[in-house]
Amino acid sequence: MFEVTATLRACIAICDRMKIEYAVMGGFAVRIYGVPRPTYDVDLTIVIDRARLIELYDEIEREGYTVPAEYRTGWIDDVGGMPFVRFRLYVKDNTIDVDLFLAETEFQRELIHRRQRETLDDHDIWIVTAEDLILLKLIANRPRDLLDIQDVRFMHGQLDEDYLRTWADRLQIRDRLDAVFAKPAL
Repeated sequence: MFEVTATLRACIAICDRMKIEYAVMGGFAVRIYGVPRPTYDVDLTIVIDRARLIELYDEIEREGYTVPAEYRTGWIDDVGGMPFVRFRLYVKDNTIDVDLFLAETEFQRELIHRRQRETLDDHDIWIVTAEDLILLKLIANRPRDLLDIQDVRFMHGQLDEDYLRTWADRLQIRDRLDAVFAKPAL
């Protein structure tokens, strides 16, 4: 777990050096809003012009991470309509994946606008809101994501349900949101 936390800190340091706005999401955000659980990767949404990606890749590689060659050719991956790039840190027999989602959609720009300053392991970081975390988890829609949503609902308490419904409609995931909220928060 130490290597994953160190990886998150290294990513934040790169963002700070390059003056890139970011918001932590994924398992680290669940640790803030839900039931803390181990996470084995790092997920951030970042604000960066695609023309600066090579500069970002250079910074990442200087820190000892591996950037797959296809990203250097301009290829960008996509999950749920959200563009992202991935790089890796090899630690002993394991890898730590880092997914950097590019804040290019309206939802991602709103997510960055709403981000909050929180403390994680004695460090202040920018993190997505609980509502945006739920929406991101609904977009991914894996079994682990649905469990994370229930944990966030239980631990966080009051959520902005109007915001959730509005964005769930716009993201065309309202059926998923309704299914989650049809169950009581455990």
